[in-house]
Order: sequence, then structure tokens, then C-alpha cells
Amino acid sequence: MKNVLILLLLVFCYGAKAQNKDQSTDTTVTFTVYGNCEMCKARIEEAAKGKGVRSGTWEIDTKIFTLVYDPRQTQPEKVQARIVEAGHDTEFRKAKDYVYKGLPECCLYRDPNTHHDPAAEKTVAGVVLEVDAKGNFRPLEGASILLDGTAKGVATNSNGFFTILPEKENSVINISYAGYQTKSIDIKPGQHLNIILNAARELQEVKIVSGRKATSVAAASVLRTQVMSEKELFKAACCNLSESFETNPSVDVAYNDGVTGSKQIQLLGLSGNYTQLTIENLPGPRGIATQWGLNYIPGTWVESIQLTKGVGSVANGFESMAGQINIEMKKPENAEQLYANVYVNNMGKTDVNLNLAKHVGKKWSTALLLHNAYFENKKVDFNKDGFRDLPTGNLFTLMNRWKFDNNNGLLGQFGVRILWDDKTGGEKGFDPATDKLTTDRYGLGIHTNRYEAFGKIGYVFPAKRYKSFGLQLSGFRHEQQSYFGLTQYDAHQTNFYANLIYQSIIGNTNHKFRTGLSLVSDKYDELLNSSGFYRKEVVAGAFFEYTYSFLKKFDLILGLRGDDNNLYGAFLTPRLHLRYQPAEKTVIRLNAGRGQRTANILAENASVLVSARQLNILNAGNGKAYGLQPEVAWSEGISIDQRFRVLGKNGSVGLDYFRTDFQHQVVVDLDQSAREVNFYNLEGPSYSNSFQAELNYEVFKKMDIRLAYRLFDVKTTYHGELLERPLVAKNRAFANWAYEISGWKFDYTVSFNGTKRIPSTLDNPAPYQLEERSPSYVLMNAQITKTIGSKFPIDIYVGGENLGNYYQRRLIIAPDQPFGSYFDATLVWGPVSGRLFYAGLRLKIK
Repeated sequence: MKNVLILLLLVFCYGAKAQNKDQSTDTTVTFTVYGNCEMCKARIEEAAKGKGVRSGTWEIDTKIFTLVYDPRQTQPEKVQARIVEAGHDTEFRKAKDYVYKGLPECCLYRDPNTHHDPAAEKTVAGVVLEVDAKGNFRPLEGASILLDGTAKGVATNSNGFFTILPEKENSVINISYAGYQTKSIDIKPGQHLNIILNAARELQEVKIVSGRKATSVAAASVLRTQVMSEKELFKAACCNLSESFETNPSVDVAYNDGVTGSKQIQLLGLSGNYTQLTIENLPGPRGIATQWGLNYIPGTWVESIQLTKGVGSVANGFESMAGQINIEMKKPENAEQLYANVYVNNMGKTDVNLNLAKHVGKKWSTALLLHNAYFENKKVDFNKDGFRDLPTGNLFTLMNRWKFDNNNGLLGQFGVRILWDDKTGGEKGFDPATDKLTTDRYGLGIHTNRYEAFGKIGYVFPAKRYKSFGLQLSGFRHEQQSYFGLTQYDAHQTNFYANLIYQSIIGNTNHKFRTGLSLVSDKYDELLNSSGFYRKEVVAGAFFEYTYSFLKKFDLILGLRGDDNNLYGAFLTPRLHLRYQPAEKTVIRLNAGRGQRTANILAENASVLVSARQLNILNAGNGKAYGLQPEVAWSEGISIDQRFRVLGKNGSVGLDYFRTDFQHQVVVDLDQSAREVNFYNLEGPSYSNSFQAELNYEVFKKMDIRLAYRLFDVKTTYHGELLERPLVAKNRAFANWAYEISGWKFDYTVSFNGTKRIPSTLDNPAPYQLEERSPSYVLMNAQITKTIGSKFPIDIYVGGENLGNYYQRRLIIAPDQPFGSYFDATLVWGPVSGRLFYAGLRLKIK
């Protein structure tokens, strides 16, 4: 599959290059030709044919004719003359009346209410268009065209076409349409216009957002991107990103160990390291921040979450393997002027959030986002092993962002963010002032400073909305000082990212492309006790992505990027996405492609430091990162989405299957010895098979259910033996129930988690051995929300997590001997703490 995919993309790119070479002398122009239907299209394109004409394509919706010709053999004026002779007006010439009137009735495009005299050179004609979700132009029927300062006006016909006679030499027309921004244009007699209206932001905010589903998949999207809106996020407290997937059956969030409180996501049965996490398509927490990155993104900052399984677009890089999670943050131009949220739970954790947004003049807007999480209860110990189930401490972060929009295609935004995080964990009686790095009591401390900056600038050509370019820039500095018992781990990372994108069409909007250049630079300085690991990794690349669309039924995306890694050399990343809609309510999607990443074995597996295991890097060769080679994965997937209507209510069924195969995977081997963790590049097969079925149905008005079942087959070769991947449930079932009535919202979620393989502990003494498999278990969460007020609504919510009070009784091996040979807090397969209740309130001022 992978060889065929590479060959296909190389042939495509070579063919495109050869074609361009052969047609280097050809010229492309566009102009307006008026008509109505498919019969008009055939007549216009036939009339345009002649010597020197390479191709001529006319779009019914836009009235735009795209001409590719050899200027040595013909000129556009000759082509236009032939089109006019066939009975079709252009923006420069009018067809004779007797020819026009001889056209079939369906082809009569001129407004019958307007005297269409070719001699009336002062008449202004035009077409009013919108841009749909796929970037295609669509005519707006009934748009209002008014001469400024007068009562004179007309409305566009079913093709978006209008004519109007100005009363003076220099006039202004105002074009308006419900739900769109009004546009004013200076006109001159005889002028011909193509006018594109932009959707009004106010209506987008008030009407579209409030009416959307909590979670949705756009039928027109080529990639199966599941969008979790704010409505979905409000089903739970969602203090940070790690708690935002509790009502989503595709993503698991699990604790990394029994002491640090860090969590990781699992997608397609693979660890979060293989899922690309981005924030507005810029790099999210990565590298050193991987272990605690989910805690760094406050839930109140999130506008929506976009989840894509399998490989993503080549425009977003080469690292996605299991999928991509993109976080859309609150935007200053449409966020609430004030949004406050306070949360507290029965364990003593408190979150305080404040978002402020403001428009500064007509073109600028800004937002200030603040978050503080505080927890100081050292006595949370459900299993009574003497260790805190959760670390104490304080996390504070703020972001200030600015947005510029000149309402004529030029947009820009920039922002900065800082984060300070202090965590202390370990034994309940641990005091860092006296016990740090001693054997008196076991403890850990993690101090993090993080500084980020980002900027984007883009330009959309007003008359050609399909054409745009953009530049994305970001950088961060991550500083971490930490200790785990007697082990010290300090790490620093400096990152810079740049991505330049240009997109346009090839002939018409059925053929779109985007291309660009990217650069990712990471500098790592890690110190584990006295051992240092240092590297600077720079990856420069270029990409090209072609999209073909046929009506609304078929889309194909072929993407290829080439990158050069200063440590590992050059490599190619081919990717393919296909969407087919055989019926209105049925969508089938396929995707396949390659991903590559460099493993950061210390930061991504820092939980092994909360153990007595000896860390070994085996068979280290010429690899430049810890002596290991980069990981490579090939992924293929298929999904089917079927919408239906039963008993007058809407529903949908989704099925998907994904297969991921690894090469050079960095294996984290906890099985070879219970007192070691071994890192080495894969020798043998390693794969993930993932199947999921999901049903969504509106039982009755404002009452929705979501049911899902997921099956995993995930195996890796460990020390020569193909074994089930540890701590991953093969089976999972999920149900969510949501109901709204009279300002009340009720949400209930229950999930079944099947058994998981536990890494072998057979070479430990009997008291320090665990079972080979974990038991299966059920988790239940619920929340009730009441909205009070309309002008300044306040949400008061109460809820509970893990209502069945199920938790892993034996979180730590040998907790009574934390400095002994058998201490191990890494083998966590279930919840680390029991039942939790919380309450909070949200205040929004639009």
C-alpha cells in the first residue's frame, strides 16, 4: 500500500511538472459570461473552441469563464467575439437582441424587468455571490442593490445577476443580504461587477453556534473531523483538556502513574505520543511538555475541539500517525466580553477562570484569558497506601491575543502566553523543605515555567476568495526542574515553528491546491542525574496538496511533502484522503499515509522515574536522539457515516476501522524485567487495529443519546515476542444521555472498560507480584446544570465523577519501601482515586 501510494504521488507530481513545462507559453485569463444552465455551459464552451485555445471552462454559479490559450495563436477578444455571436453577453460585449431572443427559454439570462438595450452603455451589471464551506461560489438570489442616497434599487435574480442604471457619473451602490455583511462599492457607468458577500459574524455567533449539535461531523468535509463544540464541553466540568473527552467514545484519557497526577490520551489504542496535538493548527504541548501538556490547556479557553483519526493533511506536518486533535481557542472578535467560571470539588481543588474580550476600533479586537488551579489537600489517599493519590500545588497561566481584520481580505493575529506550575507529591507526610532528595520520606517536585508567542498573517483575494496565502509563526521556551525520590530530572526545550501556505485553484474550483514551506526547530537540554542528553533538531520541508471535487459527491486529496532532518536526513510523506457520498445521507471516507516522529523517551515516559526500575537504552546505534532511529508509521482507515430519520427524529450511525503499522518504533519494554525499563527500536511487527461503531439519536425533542462500542487489537514485539500492548483495554462500551428542559440540562455518561494486560512482574518476590490482567470495570459520571437569567445568563452546575467509587486498590508496588528495589508506581490500569463531587458557576456577558 505504501509503495503504491508513493508511486502514485510521484507520478502525479511529475505529470504536473511535465504538463507545466509543455504549456510554459500558455496564458490564463478569466472574464464574466452570462448564462443560466448546463445548455448554456455547453454552448459557451463550444463557441470558445478554436485555434490556440487550450481549454475553456465556464462555471454556472459564478458566471466566470476561465480561458487557457497560446498568445502566439489567438487573443481573448477573438474568443469573446465567438461567445457573443452565440448569444451570450460578456462583461465587455453584448450579444445582439435577435440572437439572444433565439436562445431556448431556459437560457434567457437577462432580467426581463429591465430594458436590456445594448446601446445602454451606462447600465451597471453584476452578479452577487457567497462562498460555501468548500470554497465554491454560489449565487445569492434576492440580494438588495441600492443606489446610495436614493430610493432606487433592484434585487438579484435566481442566478445572482442584476443590472442597475446609475443616476450620475460617480455613484455608490450598497449590496445587502440577510445574514451577510453589507458591502458598499464605487461604480462607474457600463461597469461589470463580481461581488462576494461575507457572512455576518454577529449572526454566526448568535444563531449558528446556539443551534449546532454538541458533536458533529460535516458531511462535506473530506477528512472525517469530529467537532466537539462548547455545548459538548459543558456536559462536564472540563477544568482542563484532560477532562474534555469524558463524553467522547473515541478518546481515552488515562493516568500515567499513581503519583504524579499526569495523564495521557489514547487514540486507536496508541499512546498520545502518536496523536498530533495542535492549537489552531500551531504546535501544541510537545516534546518536554508531553507528560503534563493536557493539564496546561484550560477548558474555559476552548471554543471547540476538532478530532481526526488517522493521518492528517500534509500542510500540518509529518508527525500525525494515530490522528490529530486541534484545539480552537476563544477568539477575541466573537468571544464574550466577560466570561467567568469558578469550580470547586469535595477534595479541595479550586479553579478560577476569567476571560475578557474587547473590540478596539473597527479593525482590532483583543482578549485576555486567565486561569488559576489550586489544590493543597495532602490527605487524598483512597487506597490507604500512604501516598497522595494526586499531587498538590498551583498552576497559573494567562494569554493575551490580538486580531486584525481590515474587512477586505487582510487578516492578522498574534499573542503571548505564560505558564507557571508547581507540583508536590509522594508520601502524605512528605515536606520538601526537610525531605527533598533524602530517604526520610519519598516525594516528588515538578516546577515548570513556559513562555509562548505566536503570530499569523493572511490575505484572501477579495474578488477570488479561493485564492489566499498565510504565514504561521510560533515559538516557546519550556523549563522544567523536577525530582522523583532521589532521581533528578531537569529539562529545557526551545522551539520555533514557521509555515507558509498558498492556496488557489487550477482552472476552476473543482481543482484546488495548496502548497508551502515549513520549518520546525527544537533544542533539547536534558539532565537525568549526572547523564546529559542534548540535541538540536531542525526539520525544513515543502509540501503540495491537490484536491479534486466532483459536484457534492466525490472529493480526492493527494498530498506529498518532503522534509530534511538535520539528524536523520531527507524523507517523503505521502498522504491520500478520499470522500464519496453515494446518497444524500451516506458518506464514505478513506485515508492512508505515512507519519514520522522523533521519540523523546525521557519526557514522554517520565512516569518510569517514579519507580526503582533501571533505565536502559539497548542497541543504541547511529541514531542522534538517545542513539535511536526515528519512528515511522503507515496508517490506513475507512469510515462510513449514515444519517437517518426514524419516528420523526434525526439520528446517525458511524463505523470506522483503522490499521497502523510501525517501523523502527521505539519500544518501551516493561516486560523483560520487573526491575528495568528498556528502550530500543522495534525488531519485528507492531500494529494497531481499531474498530468503532457509534449511534447518535434524538429520542425526543432536546433528549439525545450516544451509544458506542470499540474493539482494539494492538500488539508489539517485545524482546522477540509479539505481545498485546499493555494497559490498553481491548473492549470498551460507552453511553451518554443528555436532556434539556426549561433552562435545565441533565447529562449522564457510563463506560465499560475491558480487561488490560499488565506487564509481567513474575521476577519479583510473591508479595510484589501483580495479576497478569486487570479486572474490567464500569465508570459513571453525571452533571446537572441550571441556567438563570437571559441578558446575563449564569450557569450553576453540580456533578459527580466515578459515581460507583471504583479505583485501583493496588496502585503502587512496595509503597512501604519507596527506596527499595521493588518500588513501582507505573503499572496503572484504572482510576487512581474514587468518587468525586463538584460544583461551580459560569457567568457570560456577550
